[in-house]
Amino acid sequence: MIDLHTHSTISDGSDDPAVIAELAAAAGCRAFALTDHDRLDGIPEARRRAAELGIEVVPGCEISCQRTSGTFHLLTYFVEAGSDPLASMLVGLQEARDDRNPFIIERLAALGLPITMDEVEAESGGIGTGRPHMAAVLVRNGAATSVQDAFDRWLGKGRPGYVEKRKLTVAEAMSAGRASGGVPVVAHPLSLGLAPAELDSTLGELAGLGLGGVECIYGRYSPEDREGLAALARSHGLAVTGGSDHHGTYKLDLSVGIGTGDLDVPDSALEDLRARRR
Repeated sequence: MIDLHTHSTISDGSDDPAVIAELAAAAGCRAFALTDHDRLDGIPEARRRAAELGIEVVPGCEISCQRTSGTFHLLTYFVEAGSDPLASMLVGLQEARDDRNPFIIERLAALGLPITMDEVEAESGGIGTGRPHMAAVLVRNGAATSVQDAFDRWLGKGRPGYVEKRKLTVAEAMSAGRASGGVPVVAHPLSLGLAPAELDSTLGELAGLGLGGVECIYGRYSPEDREGLAALARSHGLAVTGGSDHHGTYKLDLSVGIGTGDLDVPDSALEDLRARRR
């Protein structure tokens, strides 16, 4: 088994990259992908620990893309620091995220919520600071009952504390990923919020632009959702991939390798992705 979607303290997870490797090995994974948001910094540490444990690290990242509705996240595999042009573009996205953070804190404070930038940066360790760290502070200070509650009430899109940030278009992210030797994959496709026919046409369009796969075997999806998405991906000649979306304490129900308990991503998914590298 493998896990092609995990996050560490380098972005918005609670576990160090080395710990992700340890969790993957403990779960019985032959390989795992570290896919931090807009960052590739954690891959060397994860790779060192994984080598000691005898498992493989698939380098990658997860990119939030512009979309008029729903949420579009693009996983890109086989890229790491130095994989340009994508690596250079990610630096710009990191700067945009850093620039946005003070404005979110300012909005939350204006609403009377107990939160400061110092608290948030202490929560994140000063790297990859973002909304999950703000949510954790709000929970700790009694302004929310859980990280999800903090997003639902204050931090999610359309909520009082939300501030938009600069994002790449889907086409830009896929093109840069391909030009950097990577393979782009749609993450948790049901988050796009599309009706079945629209999802079908969207995946067909993206396949023509260089999309390599679809994350069908996702940590929180039902067996029926996974099977339906897999059939849809295959109909467009796309790889069927999967992962837990592990974030540690920020998503308590999702664990490396097993998701909510029934995740089982086959080794063949990774081999299929390798075959799609240019």
